[in-house]
Amino acid sequence: MKDYFKKINSLIAILLIALSLTFVGCSDDDDDNGPTKTEAELLLEYLETTGGDFINTQAPTIINAIDVYNKNLATPDKIKIIDVRAKADYDNGHIKNAVNVLIPNLYDYFKTNATNLATYEDVVLVCYTGQSAAYSASLLRLLGYSNVKSMKFGMSAWHDDFATTYKNTIANGNSRATQFVQTETPKPTTKNPLPTLSTGKKTGKEILEERVKYLFGKGWASGLGVDATGISHTDVFNNLNNLFIINYWPAAHYLDPGHIPGAMQYTPKESLKSTKDLLTLPTNKQIVVYCYTGQTSAYVIAFLRVLGYDAKSLLFGTSGMIYDKVKEKGLTAFDPTRDIINKDYEKPEYN
Repeated sequence: MKDYFKKINSLIAILLIALSLTFVGCSDDDDDNGPTKTEAELLLEYLETTGGDFINTQAPTIINAIDVYNKNLATPDKIKIIDVRAKADYDNGHIKNAVNVLIPNLYDYFKTNATNLATYEDVVLVCYTGQSAAYSASLLRLLGYSNVKSMKFGMSAWHDDFATTYKNTIANGNSRATQFVQTETPKPTTKNPLPTLSTGKKTGKEILEERVKYLFGKGWASGLGVDATGISHTDVFNNLNNLFIINYWPAAHYLDPGHIPGAMQYTPKESLKSTKDLLTLPTNKQIVVYCYTGQTSAYVIAFLRVLGYDAKSLLFGTSGMIYDKVKEKGLTAFDPTRDIINKDYEKPEYN
């Protein structure tokens, strides 16, 4: 009997050793697959591959006001105009056929009407100056709505009646003319990890959905609208040492007409790739991106905020800082005599 139990114990020992070797083998297999990717890594991989790398290939997708007018007149069945301004402003005057959808409602609106919206050649978002619409269009493009565009300069370009804010901006648009510099500030060389995301989702596509949904909803409301995404040049210049400032221009323009002190040059459609300079961005500083008018930078910060960066667009770009220099160099700037098309607009009729 003792020999019998001895044999049983020996068999059990052999089985336990075999099982332990099996588990070690499985563990080794897992190690061979590398460490688990973070949510931000999964999201970025998705955006740069399946998502088409929108920010580095197509952005910004901006349409001129005159093209909106002509298309709306000739082929209204091919263009959908969505006015994202406050209802009171929409009621005060809007483009014919435009529907009013506030920015916090855009995610649900596009989800609900996706099939219908896909039938249009252009789905055009219209705001006050082109900046909020640009931010929203970027989020929707990242989500896969490939026919979405923002109208250049917003309603400011449609009629003089809506251009007061932009006109006031450029009237005071040279306040930083003596403060721009030509001294280069090199980009960091150290690579940083991506921001930490915690949506609880497992795939890049699912994470993207959650991030865009958040940025349209709570992410917009928590910052009281445009304040969540934009920053004035006054706030930037008062806080130069604590901000990571991106000059989103070609290298030649970085040196002439110059740039904000301490700003670093990131090349459009090139620098913000994971294989280029994206990972030089910090996660412990607020990032400010600026361009010529605040529209392209709004597209960029939508992408950065989806990834979890604390990013803001400098409102009106250089149009509010070095307006005459920008015009002198032939760079993009709001020109009332050229850009305002002064077309009719509609007001709702009340019984």
